[in-house]
Amino acid sequence: MATSKSLREKRKKMGLSQTELAGLLGVSRPTLAKIEKNERPLNKVETEKLKDIFESFELDHQTQGDIRINIPAGNINKFKQVLLYILEKVGAKPNVGMTVVYKLLYFIDFNYYEKYETQLMGLTYFKNTHGPTPREFKKVVDEMKKSGELVEVGSKSFAYDQKKFLPRLKSDLSVISGQELEVIDNVLDKYADRTAKQLSLMTHRDMPWKATKHGENLDYELAFYRPDEFSVREYEEL
Repeated sequence: MATSKSLREKRKKMGLSQTELAGLLGVSRPTLAKIEKNERPLNKVETEKLKDIFESFELDHQTQGDIRINIPAGNINKFKQVLLYILEKVGAKPNVGMTVVYKLLYFIDFNYYEKYETQLMGLTYFKNTHGPTPREFKKVVDEMKKSGELVEVGSKSFAYDQKKFLPRLKSDLSVISGQELEVIDNVLDKYADRTAKQLSLMTHRDMPWKATKHGENLDYELAFYRPDEFSVREYEEL
């Protein structure tokens, strides 16, 4: 069975937060943290559950070919609806190309996780030169283009070529809770008028990007160590 170190590595490889894996195992997040630190052993039932989780993950990736999608199907649909909502609200702005959309998605996902300790879309972001980039974006957007949910257009932002996406369907807000919509709208209000360069530089100051090696996935748990500039949660004084 996995050692405490390999358990944490496998969890991160699967794109799961401690909260998500704890839920699958039927334990609390603090308990899983102790297991990952080798402070508490897995019992027999938990060991079997963990084995099933890992086997299911490996099977999913064998059937998906070279494109890795690390988030549940339900969250893929939520990602689609959030993206359509973003494009409805701000997609026509001249500054909102693909890079800006990447950063808006990042702030939505990490702000929600920091505030509520659970996933909204749960996309897998890796450290790119220009800031956090969602691994699932291209595959899902290609599917949405084929299905007619959105269209890709070329444009210019200042002197640079820009890839823009415009919605062709209305977003289905029934899959987005009021709590989630509040976080999304707050992010759009705060960041949607920024340029791609401004947003990229901003994400470089945020802890999830700063604490991650180039090309590796950003750990959602780092949202709890953000500087005041980006933190969206009130923490009790120690």
